[in-house]
Amino acid sequence: MGAVFVIAFTNAGTNTAQAHPAHPTVDREVSVELKTAAALRRLRLISAPEAVSFLLLLVCSVLKRTTDFNAVPVMGMVHGVLFMLYVAFWADSWLRARWPLGRSLLYLVLSVLPTGGFFAERMLARECEEAVVAARAAAKTPATPAGDAVGTA
Repeated sequence: MGAVFVIAFTNAGTNTAQAHPAHPTVDREVSVELKTAAALRRLRLISAPEAVSFLLLLVCSVLKRTTDFNAVPVMGMVHGVLFMLYVAFWADSWLRARWPLGRSLLYLVLSVLPTGGFFAERMLARECEEAVVAARAAAKTPATPAGDAVGTA
């Protein structure tokens, strides 16, 4: 019935520095250490707001039962979204940082404790700092090409 057109843009066989002299070639490959540091930072940044929303949800639950004030539906949704983001970022961090099972479960358990997110944030701050240092060290270390043998003359 209809035709499907596919257009593919490639730079095969061209030198991007020659094709665009105003824009020098930039290595867009991001190191694994840098991706790990970014995943840890995302988890760290969501852990404190998730903990605050959990505490506010508890306060709203008490106020609902003791007064006519009912903010539980709103705070419940806010906390639910933040908790789902926390779990998604936790899974990403677990896969990238290759945590042992105990550490990964610790971060997951801290997310369901009322003030656990604050402790997770402090622990992740140290771990994130270590990952950034590792990423900077890896960036300064020159990579050896795959065909070269190290240590041979």
